[in-house]
Amino acid sequence: MFRTVLVAASLLLGAAVVTEAQATGRRVTVNGMQMYYEVSGAGEPLVVLHGAYMSIPTMGAIVPMLARTHKVYAVELQGHGRTTDIARPITYPNLADDVAAFMDAVGLAKADVFGYSMGAVTGLQLAIRHPAKVNKLVMASGGYDAEGWQPEFKTMIPTMTPDMLNGTPLPAEYRKLAPNPNGFPELARKLIALEKEPMAWESDVKALKTPVLIISGDADVATLEHSVKLFRLLGGGAFGDMGKPLPASRLAVLPATSHTSVITQPELLHALIEPFLTGQTPKSMFEVGAGK
Repeated sequence: MFRTVLVAASLLLGAAVVTEAQATGRRVTVNGMQMYYEVSGAGEPLVVLHGAYMSIPTMGAIVPMLARTHKVYAVELQGHGRTTDIARPITYPNLADDVAAFMDAVGLAKADVFGYSMGAVTGLQLAIRHPAKVNKLVMASGGYDAEGWQPEFKTMIPTMTPDMLNGTPLPAEYRKLAPNPNGFPELARKLIALEKEPMAWESDVKALKTPVLIISGDADVATLEHSVKLFRLLGGGAFGDMGKPLPASRLAVLPATSHTSVITQPELLHALIEPFLTGQTPKSMFEVGAGK
């Protein structure tokens, strides 16, 4: 099963993206690594964080779509893409602190954040550890507690080894961008260790003041119950036609969508993300009627 998931994810790596806004690639020193990032578009700043084994290109068309109305800072995290690795585990707190340091290095006091998969959980830790830096957070295919992963995935985690990736396209795709072409086995070892890291942040999530858009596939790595609980911890889930303001956080479930197919639906993602970031909400039938 692990191999099937990785092969599916690796199909994203071969997809070339025609950007709509010219992206400028740059590097900056962050916590001992040379972090690669690309800036595109204009408007309010938006930091984009990719998933495990991914890079900026494999995030697909959603990045240039968002750059139509935002100044997008797309980042490649430790050991991924063109960013160098360092002698340190990959953990969510470490990744979040890297993003905070990156923001300081490029002069971003505060920004919206969109993360997918590993990037979504990194974004959540960024909001927990550095709340003053995050305006709004979009979490696509993430979670806050390892107990919320699908039972099949939890069973699979102890069996994961770097050798499982042999024969998949991932090592070859890694070498196309990596500063160290021979670094893939070490990256795989660190990412497998990441899956085994403790992850239970309910009290931290409940204390968050940051508005969060939770996006989940209906066949995602996190159970639907987990995504709903996350939404409720953030103040969501109440009846919305009782005259009270809607919660700042939102929940969207994509139909017929697995973990790796969330990011392959950029038009749908954009239709959910853009209204959240700009504060648009659907009109109720009472509001629509009142305007006649």
